[in-house]
Amino acid sequence: MTIEIKVPDLPESVADATIATWHKQPGDRVERDEVIVDIETDKVVLEVPAPEAGILEAIIEEEGATVLGQQLIGRLKVGVAAGEATKDKTASADSKAEAASKDKSDAKGDDDNLSPAVRRLVAEHNIDAAQVTGSGKGGRITKEDVEAFIKQGGKKAPAAASAKAASPVVEVALGERTEKRVPMSRLRKRVAERLLEAKNTTAMLTTFNEVNMGPIMALRKQYQDQFEKRHDVRLGFMSFYVKAVVESLKRFPEVNASLDGDDIVYHNFFDVSIAVSTPRGLVTPVLRDCDRLSLADIEKDIKELAVKGRDGKLTVDDMTGGNFTITNGGVFGSLMSTPIINPPQSAILGMHKIEDRPMAVNGEVVIQPMMYLALSYDHRMIDGRESVSFLVSIKELLEDPTRLLLDV
Repeated sequence: MTIEIKVPDLPESVADATIATWHKQPGDRVERDEVIVDIETDKVVLEVPAPEAGILEAIIEEEGATVLGQQLIGRLKVGVAAGEATKDKTASADSKAEAASKDKSDAKGDDDNLSPAVRRLVAEHNIDAAQVTGSGKGGRITKEDVEAFIKQGGKKAPAAASAKAASPVVEVALGERTEKRVPMSRLRKRVAERLLEAKNTTAMLTTFNEVNMGPIMALRKQYQDQFEKRHDVRLGFMSFYVKAVVESLKRFPEVNASLDGDDIVYHNFFDVSIAVSTPRGLVTPVLRDCDRLSLADIEKDIKELAVKGRDGKLTVDDMTGGNFTITNGGVFGSLMSTPIINPPQSAILGMHKIEDRPMAVNGEVVIQPMMYLALSYDHRMIDGRESVSFLVSIKELLEDPTRLLLDV
């Protein structure tokens, strides 16, 4: 029995997706619930598991192909242990037939059988694909094959012969000076679109302040071991940042609002987006109902989201929503920056590196662990008084953590 492998239903806000990685090739054995292929959307990576154990019979859409929800991308032949040999032979025969067909197509220079990256590289260098020997499965031409063909001084198509003689390829003449061209990922494209949208559609302004992190650092040092032993998670700075932000949002509801056309929408809940760096790029998963979470709950949720982001397990629900964003460039050594608003939110708080600096305290010069705060906000709905007062509120709460307990 053969089962069709289809693209999962895509979220309403996602029009299409891209085949990111096939973890199996035709003829490979697949176990039930084993991930066969990763599909990348603008927001998350969707994993497609095998519904049954068997052998991957065919791949219909190759890596890099653009696909829609419920589109057929492959076929799985269901098998059992006793019949594996027969099915392997069948799969092998199918693979050989497919390879022969691809070889014929490649020999004719059929661009339809080339991946988008290879097709672009061939077009840029005006290369006849039929002259390139493919090393991929079934004789397919890979990007590395084309690059090797160029470095070896391979001949271009006849139409470009004279042009090549007049203007030699720089990459070939200077073999050590190479370039690598990689298509922009869907996530990176979406991030770029949203950043440009924020810059072009908001009246963005940034205000700065600084905070003495000495009290919080002393508090962490005093209770770190007890906290970790009781809650099985380390006490970090981010939980204090989130708590201070939530209390300040309660005092200045304009910062917790968003624009919807000509209306200002005031949110009576506190969902905070946390900027997390992942191998695919920067994402902003959301901590829900932060006003109801303890410091330990916040630390656990942040750790869980960070692990999911690192492993590519974040879901659309994890990424949807958020009324305010916190980004901590200090973990990478940033001393000061101007963060960009995450639309449709109205503000974002940037935390930075904690650095010892000489400060005047009671008429004396004292070395203090200081950190710059940066609040970028949409001036269309937040005035300077609210933005500065909001940032001062965060500063006061962080410099005297007792305020978080006493609500003063």
